Amino acid sequence: MLTFKNYNIADWFSFYRIFASPFLLLFIWLDFRLIFSWLLLISYSTDAIDGFLARKLKITSPRGSQLDSFGDQITLIVGLVGLYAFETHFIKTNLVLIGIAFIPYIIQMLIAYIKYGKATAFHTYLAKLSAVMQSLFILFSLFYYPEHTLFYIMICIGLLETFEEIALIFMYDNWTSDVKGIYWVFRDKRRLKNNNTKT
Repeated sequence: MLTFKNYNIADWFSFYRIFASPFLLLFIWLDFRLIFSWLLLISYSTDAIDGFLARKLKITSPRGSQLDSFGDQITLIVGLVGLYAFETHFIKTNLVLIGIAFIPYIIQMLIAYIKYGKATAFHTYLAKLSAVMQSLFILFSLFYYPEHTLFYIMICIGLLETFEEIALIFMYDNWTSDVKGIYWVFRDKRRLKNNNTKT
């Protein structure tokens, strides 16, 4: 049975992002753009901190990876809600392009839930780069204005990352966390073990 003692310090940073989300939504509703922006910056910072701590202290685990991914997803959603609330014109103007980026992401999530029963937590290099670009664009937009170059770069990297995740889902029969990318898959002992077991 899991208790609070079972969670490590990296997990608690992930929990922070989840617990902070309702308060961030409240500040959107209250139209407190600056407070929302600073608190969102803190949430994004905890994402970098928990990953660093997990690797540094060697406390990575499938549970921690899944918790981290959930914290990332909910923070991204809240960030996008805030961006829509405070930069409505920009979002509406670029709705088609945003839709093009999100449809493959939704498909990827559906495939993962059908195959694994839960979201992926591959944490590839592309996924990390995509997360950095998303946070940079959203924060820059909130503190200053939407920068179109950052926006286009974010969309392109996001699409590449989503297509890679879909490919990885088909390459791993069982749910697997912390995969660097397609290049490293062919040397991944976890995948090779599964293939050998089937043969």
